[in-house]
Amino acid sequence: MPQPDRPPAIPGGLAPEHRRWTRPARLLPGLRLRALQLLVRQRPAQRRPAAVRAAAAACVLVGGGGALAGCAAKAAAAASIQAGNGYVVVPASGGTTEAFLVIRNNGPADRLTSVRTSAGGQVVFRVPARPGATTMRTVTGIPIPAHSTVRFSPDSPHLLIRDSRPIKGGTQLTLTLGFARGGTMSVVAVVTNPASGGSSYFIN
Repeated sequence: MPQPDRPPAIPGGLAPEHRRWTRPARLLPGLRLRALQLLVRQRPAQRRPAAVRAAAAACVLVGGGGALAGCAAKAAAAASIQAGNGYVVVPASGGTTEAFLVIRNNGPADRLTSVRTSAGGQVVFRVPARPGATTMRTVTGIPIPAHSTVRFSPDSPHLLIRDSRPIKGGTQLTLTLGFARGGTMSVVAVVTNPASGGSSYFIN
């Protein structure tokens, strides 16, 4: 039974007064402009997380989050290390010789852990048996302190090359250096006789 203070319902719809209350409110021109400004400001913030998620997903597809972070750290470390054009002593006999170079580290501490030569053979690290000693011992790596220069020389850390292919004076070898943090880099070394003054300690 219809209420006396309310018009009867229209079949298939709401009473007119109900329809009036369910219509969206109209904003005044000033308020409408303000609402549009807020909407424009909010849109970039709504899209940004999606873009970040897409970029993160792409990084994971490339190599995984942890691997990518490790690669970034190694790239930064490698950029802070410079190596000088070293030299290799002309072998006297037996194919065993020594190699010297300079490594400058402008970043955090690192460690030289491996060296390969374009002439093959085996490369080992030699250091004084004790401070000031002339006898040498073999070690597994050469520490490269932070923000320092390490000069390889006969009475300090240097490289011993054994069982390589023939090495001739006046030629060049490529030394591939492997670092614990900085990855690998290649250095050209001239095969020469230090007694003739044919060595180089200049940084690239």
